[in-house]
Amino acid sequence: MRSVVFILIALFSFNVTAQETEKLPYYQIPEYPESYTAGAVAARLVDGLGFRYYWATEALRDEDLAFKPNEDARTTAETIDHIYGLSNVIVNSTLKQPNDRTKERPELTYTEKRKQTLINLKTAADILRTSKDISQFMIIFKSDKGTSEFPFWNNINGPIADAIWHCGQVVLLRRSSGNPFNSKASLFRGKLRD
Repeated sequence: MRSVVFILIALFSFNVTAQETEKLPYYQIPEYPESYTAGAVAARLVDGLGFRYYWATEALRDEDLAFKPNEDARTTAETIDHIYGLSNVIVNSTLKQPNDRTKERPELTYTEKRKQTLINLKTAADILRTSKDISQFMIIFKSDKGTSEFPFWNNINGPIADAIWHCGQVVLLRRSSGNPFNSKASLFRGKLRD
């Protein structure tokens, strides 16, 4: 009887996890647009980041999140927290909202942070994809010292490129902690290989 209950619980847990996984953005990259525009290219860059982040962070264990290669390095969880912060900068620029450094960010669990990062990236990419003028998406920082603005160019070489860089670090860290990246995730095609 115990083994039947255990099997039912395991199947239910697997089913719930599979359903939650498929609901998150970037399980696979969206189809590419038919034409090349500045907005479509910028959106595709963010889509590529979203796909990499999805698979870099998929099925991380507690020991993966706590792992760091040495005392001077960030843990995987701290790296994911940094990527989450970068995703906020990216989405806020497309929403034309300031990044208000005078307010505290809410404390999120790893699962909540992963989900919100993916939603942030999808929101930003969807806005960029339909935009005819991406120069309107300034990065705005607000602090006790005032407000500063930066053009969208800084989004490309700043938060977007930085987040891609850190996704690679998460992949390296998870390999080092014994939980390698899903080898079926094709970064070139933007979907799982059969």
